[in-house]
Amino acid sequence: MTVESTAARTPRRSAGSKAGTATGAKRTTSTTKKAAAAKTAAPAKKAVTPKKAATARKAAGAGRSAEPALVQLLTPEGKRVKNAEFDKYVADITADDLRALYRDMVLTRRFDAEATSLQRQGELGLWASLLGQEAAQIGSGRALRDDDYVFPTYREHGVAWCRGVDPTNLLGMFRGVNNGGWDPNGNNFHLYTIVIGSQTLHATGYAMGITKDGADSAVIAYFGDGASSQGDVAEAFTFSAVYNAPVVFFCQNNQWAISEPTEKQSRVPLYQRAQGFGFPGVRVDGNDVLANLAVTKWALERARAGEGPTLVEAFTYRMGAHTTSDDPTRYRHDDERAAWEAKDPILRLRRHLESAHHADEAFFAELETESETLGRRVREAVRAMPDPDHFAIFENVYADGHALVDEERAQFAAYQASFADEDGGK
Repeated sequence: MTVESTAARTPRRSAGSKAGTATGAKRTTSTTKKAAAAKTAAPAKKAVTPKKAATARKAAGAGRSAEPALVQLLTPEGKRVKNAEFDKYVADITADDLRALYRDMVLTRRFDAEATSLQRQGELGLWASLLGQEAAQIGSGRALRDDDYVFPTYREHGVAWCRGVDPTNLLGMFRGVNNGGWDPNGNNFHLYTIVIGSQTLHATGYAMGITKDGADSAVIAYFGDGASSQGDVAEAFTFSAVYNAPVVFFCQNNQWAISEPTEKQSRVPLYQRAQGFGFPGVRVDGNDVLANLAVTKWALERARAGEGPTLVEAFTYRMGAHTTSDDPTRYRHDDERAAWEAKDPILRLRRHLESAHHADEAFFAELETESETLGRRVREAVRAMPDPDHFAIFENVYADGHALVDEERAQFAAYQASFADEDGGK
């Protein structure tokens, strides 16, 4: 809407125009009399005190919830709570299934801890820990069908576990010996994406493609709260909505995009951003593995049924550093972490298993033994990884070869040869 200014509505007159001056004076006198009469007739307004103003603002905002709705099926104390909308998606969960979910989270955490230790020992160049986000990843990962396709970031170690990717294969890239140690099409789990947010576009394009192929599978794209500020994510939202793509956008809001808190990135809860693009969003307790399983199943079923994209915001917390090169003590307080430790996803499910008598001490002891075995296997596998072929970088650049690549290969070979000792040894 264009607002026309008063100056634009009032005809301009020269300062020396008597007619203009007289007319203006008469209009001013008339206006003054009317204003005075209105002031006499109207009752005097009482001054608004700061306290009353605050009360009025509070009353005006009474219809708005201070905290957005959070889908939760397990409380931090491990108590099962009912949810009329999402209970049906976990109605068939058995005690065996719950123990399996617990095992997934424990082993994923153990692998993650081992990788962090290996980086500290100089065996890996970098590591991005998922500590605290196990429920979001295992819950959503176990909601997938085999024919669904996953586009991860670089932190989805739990989802990789659910897709059957060997944990040791995740470490090659962080050790610098390959660009990803698995075939994406073997597990429908794409290679890790380091560029922030770009995988959402890859997922959207893939989802549009399988729609044209007539498949009824779905696609899921993982990203963090920091990536939600990227333009790529906004473009992915736009295309997926317009083309009704069968994709689920799974945002793990772990509260911190490196050192930037979520409240400095968005004026609204992240899941509400979906409304502006024309598809639903939902916030789920990211530390509740059952809730993540249920909500992701619901979103995937929507996608397969041709109902388009969904944004799931898993409200969780990054217990450790952003990566092993980060120091979170420089920008957040210990009491914040302590508050979230009480909501630990693994402890939550263990409490539920114990209170419902679904697991005994023998189960937990056996799992501890399995966990240590996994840690040992990961250590041995990483240290046994062979160095890559120095010349592999020049392969598969062009299908039929290229003179420039040949020249660069020769220059690199000469550079490598310059490190030979006088006896001709390597």
